[in-house]
Amino acid sequence: MIRTLATRVVLAAALAFAPAAFAGDDPETPTTLSGGKIISADEAKNLAGKAAFFDMRKAVSYGKGHLPGAHPLPYGQKSDKSVNFDASVDTFDMTKLPGDKSAAIVFYSDGPTGWKSYKAAVTAIKNGYTNVMWFRGGTAEWEAKGMKYEQ
Repeated sequence: MIRTLATRVVLAAALAFAPAAFAGDDPETPTTLSGGKIISADEAKNLAGKAAFFDMRKAVSYGKGHLPGAHPLPYGQKSDKSVNFDASVDTFDMTKLPGDKSAAIVFYSDGPTGWKSYKAAVTAIKNGYTNVMWFRGGTAEWEAKGMKYEQ
C-alpha cells in the first residue's frame, strides 16, 4: 500500500509540473528587426506618451497589468514561431493601429519568447509602417527592472 501511495504521489507531482516543463520550450525571438527598432525597458518608459503602445498578449494577461498607456491588441497566433511565419494564418486587427503610418508605435508581449509582438511588428512594417519599435524584452524585462504596471 505504501509503495502504491508513493507511486501515486510521484505521478501526481510529475503531472502537476509537466506544463511548466514544456512552457520554456518556445524558441527565442530574433535579436534583429529589419525595418524597425528593438528597444529596451528604459527606452519604452521614455516613450510613454510619445508613442502608441500595443500589448499583443491575450486580453486576460492585459487585464492583469500592462505597460502604462498600452492598448490591448491580442495577436491570434497560429503560424510557426519562426522568422518565416505565415501571417495569413494569424489574426491581427491592423485597423486598430494609427492611420498615420509614420506614427511611432511600440509592440510588446511576454519577453524574448514572445513571438506575438515580433510578428505584429514585422506585419506592420510589411504594411508600410515606418516608425515601428519592438520591445523584445516585454513584460519580463519590465518586471525585472521593477517598473510598475497599469491595471
